[in-house]
Amino acid sequence: MFKSFLKPGIVGLRPTLMTSNTRGLMAAVRHQGTVVTKMTSEKEQNELLVSQRKVRPVSPHLTIYQPQLTWYLSSLHRVSGVFLALVFYSVTIGFGVSTVFGLGLSTENLAQFYNEKVPSWMDLTVKAGYGYLFAFHFGNGIRHLIWDAGKELTIKGVYRTGYAVLALTAIMGSYILTW
Repeated sequence: MFKSFLKPGIVGLRPTLMTSNTRGLMAAVRHQGTVVTKMTSEKEQNELLVSQRKVRPVSPHLTIYQPQLTWYLSSLHRVSGVFLALVFYSVTIGFGVSTVFGLGLSTENLAQFYNEKVPSWMDLTVKAGYGYLFAFHFGNGIRHLIWDAGKELTIKGVYRTGYAVLALTAIMGSYILTW
């Protein structure tokens, strides 16, 4: 009733050649180097799938790769962008909601609370965290603009600009920290 889509000697099915209806009615079974197609129930298909998944090799993850400056900077750029945006939008929405509902949140009240209630060690920690993250994200954004211009796209150039971003982060972050 059903024909195999395989040529003799080829092992495995090509899912792209099968319709979704055909996939639901047939399963491929390996038998001495050939593929036999037979009718199966949904329960048998699930059992076959489970048995195939048990012998499937685990895909390698980042642990097999040597850490590189490129992917550390890429990851940190994304995380810093999300974190800085989250803080910015939270403060902006807070001011907006306060204005609409008359909660009294203003820059004067916020500055007064900050100066009276926040200890100096926390002030320094918050400034350092935001300052260095902003400096890094700013510098790495310039690096991306350089790449967009078609410059520094070699491995040597990518590493050179990466180290320049780290140097700029240290200098600019330290300057922001002194404010």
